[in-house]
Amino acid sequence: MKRTKYKQLLRAVNNYLVFFLMVAFVVTCCMMLFVRTLANSMDLVLTKDNIDEAAKLTFGNVLLLTVLSGTIDYIRRKQMVERPVKQILAALDQVMQGDFSVRIAPVKEFAGETGFNEIIGCLNKMTAELQGTETLRTDFIANVSHELKTPLAVMGNYATMLQKPGISEEERIEYAKAISHSSRRLAALITNILKLNKLENQQIFPKLDEYDLGEQLCENLLQFEDIWEKKGLNIETEIEDDVRIRSDAELLSLVWNNLFSNAVKFTPEQGTIGVSLKTEGELVVVSVRDTGCGIKSEVGQHIFEKFYQGDTSHATQGNGLGLALVKRVVDILGGEIGVQSIYGQGSTFTVKFRR
Repeated sequence: MKRTKYKQLLRAVNNYLVFFLMVAFVVTCCMMLFVRTLANSMDLVLTKDNIDEAAKLTFGNVLLLTVLSGTIDYIRRKQMVERPVKQILAALDQVMQGDFSVRIAPVKEFAGETGFNEIIGCLNKMTAELQGTETLRTDFIANVSHELKTPLAVMGNYATMLQKPGISEEERIEYAKAISHSSRRLAALITNILKLNKLENQQIFPKLDEYDLGEQLCENLLQFEDIWEKKGLNIETEIEDDVRIRSDAELLSLVWNNLFSNAVKFTPEQGTIGVSLKTEGELVVVSVRDTGCGIKSEVGQHIFEKFYQGDTSHATQGNGLGLALVKRVVDILGGEIGVQSIYGQGSTFTVKFRR
């Protein structure tokens, strides 16, 4: 500590000496030029006594001015430079130790200087982003662990029950179906996690091609024909002809498949699912409507978050990643997605893209 203060003192003295010598040289040169010009123009004769007195007076003025200016500059640097630098370094040290909650208050500006406040603003924004990312990462790990445990536990339980002697053929088939269902759910979860991870880390880049969007919607919808026929659902379509869009067909299939899957999954028997495609100026608008359970207003604010399942009674029907995938794909492709829902009556998801 004493050594640090000693170094700071030496640095301050060194800075002052440099400042003093520079000012003394400049003032001396200026004074010599001024006196010589004045003497030549007025035919004055400078004696040794005159020069000695002027030199002493000039030296005293230079000493006084440099001490005063040096003190002011020292205080200015302490308050306007060293203090914010120390705050920034301390904050960065906390960030390196994993504390992303640190924030720095803006410093007082001097003569319009805003450099440090710009740095502080960027640092505060960075720590806020890191804190949010860390929270998401922690929640993601916790949710992944939970979601993986559930199907694995089910598979383990039913596998144990299959090993019991004397079980009937019906029980064996039932247990095997349960294991098969859980394995499919686990496979779907891992697939969605991998897709979402690639999308979030921008490892998937859109391949833009022009194609008929209405044709794609019909093809994707028909993949769920067996399910909607089994549930007796009424399918209503209003698809405008020859609507062509330049986008990534494979990525958009993820969007439609997830939206159709949710609509079919959460719509009760004899319910209705509606799919519409229309153009509004430069926009292409796709709507997927259902008469399912609907979404509560407080739940609607979180439905595009990873693993979020507002209705725990339907938790076994999904893993909370489908709409997160949908939102990420729509963002990557430069579109917009929104939802309107009335709890107990149904929901309408609307996706908009520029043509």
